[in-house]
Amino acid sequence: MSTQAATAAARRSKITPERERELYEAVLDLLREGGYDAVTMEGVAARTKCGKATLYRQWGTKPRLVTAALNKSRTTFFTGIDTGSLAGDLRAAARAAAARGDRDTALVEAVTQAYLQHPDLREALRETVLQPEVAALDAMVRRGVERGEVAADNPAIGFVAPCFLGVLRVERLFEDRLADPAALPAFVEAVLLPALGTPGVQTFDG
Repeated sequence: MSTQAATAAARRSKITPERERELYEAVLDLLREGGYDAVTMEGVAARTKCGKATLYRQWGTKPRLVTAALNKSRTTFFTGIDTGSLAGDLRAAARAAAARGDRDTALVEAVTQAYLQHPDLREALRETVLQPEVAALDAMVRRGVERGEVAADNPAIGFVAPCFLGVLRVERLFEDRLADPAALPAFVEAVLLPALGTPGVQTFDG
């Protein structure tokens, strides 16, 4: 371990897991209440009776603190899905996303807005929160190509993850169409699988 890494680890060890959870929850509460602009090191320190210097020493910047809080609280939807077929994987991914009953709408909306407006936060979120989900979806398609289920030159391959995650991001705008838990599985059947030319497309029946 490098000297820099050892120093960082020593600094992190000064905050207990319980205290860390308390700090992260304060960050998430501030996000829900007023959006990204409402989150300040001063505000988090005041709410948790923590020294502002401690926050700066531990996380360095506001984007890093916010990203750490979001990363700690996030639920992974797609990582670990591997049914043995691309159609099965995408169907399982749709069911997993549709079944998330604890979706924190206020937090999602706050983060989405901040993602668009703050490049520094966007980069951090892309690396720690968004990329694992993109990688999981890309891996499903890659396995499908390797098994011969999808032609390697199919132009739809690069659009699977953006389309899937894009639908999740616009749910609130299309509540009349996407509120039903069957909507995401139906999207997979009607749009993604036909575009990929994947055999075995079936009508979603719950």
